Amino acid sequence: MTKIKLCGLTRPQDMDVANELHPDYIGFVFAQKSRRYVPPAVAAELRARLDPGIRVVGVFVREAPQTIAGLLRNGVIDIAQLHGGEGEAYIHTLRALTDGPLIQAFRMDSPADGIAAEHSPADFVLLDSGQGGTGTVFDWTLLQKVRRPYFLAGGLNPGNAARAVRCLHPYAVDVSSGIETGGEKDPEKMRSFVHAVRSVTETGKEEE
Repeated sequence: MTKIKLCGLTRPQDMDVANELHPDYIGFVFAQKSRRYVPPAVAAELRARLDPGIRVVGVFVREAPQTIAGLLRNGVIDIAQLHGGEGEAYIHTLRALTDGPLIQAFRMDSPADGIAAEHSPADFVLLDSGQGGTGTVFDWTLLQKVRRPYFLAGGLNPGNAARAVRCLHPYAVDVSSGIETGGEKDPEKMRSFVHAVRSVTETGKEEE
């Protein structure tokens, strides 16, 4: 069964809807240039409101490894997602500071990007379009040579989520702008997205 990650949550009411829907993961964005940025102290408060069965991912863009390791160690996040083109040397540095799980994001512009994702030393890879959070779907044929499990991101929304799961069978789907209205998380879109993903059975067909 494909897992679900609702990313870019910023408000207490977002936590309440997440508790209702119980996705596998939610994400906090710690990149200060993002409009979805959440300061670590606020993230800790939101985390305290969240069902402990939901894993929390922190999204970072070229952040100091010591900062990421601290948030993992203090339990503010469970997993770190590297979304700034960080290379193997950076990952090895971070590994020396923490054994927390890592997700490395890749921008899918060509088949070579899929090959690079295949060889990532991170625990998981996330395949996205653009710089993330752009609401743009990339060419899914670029995934043909990707054999390892991956988080699928990039332009997912309640209207195409079931097709993505049915066609690609990703380890997880990751959505942010696709569940927003006016720049804020929309509870009804969150519900519709989760229902769309869960409506696809393990045989790859949508339930009637």
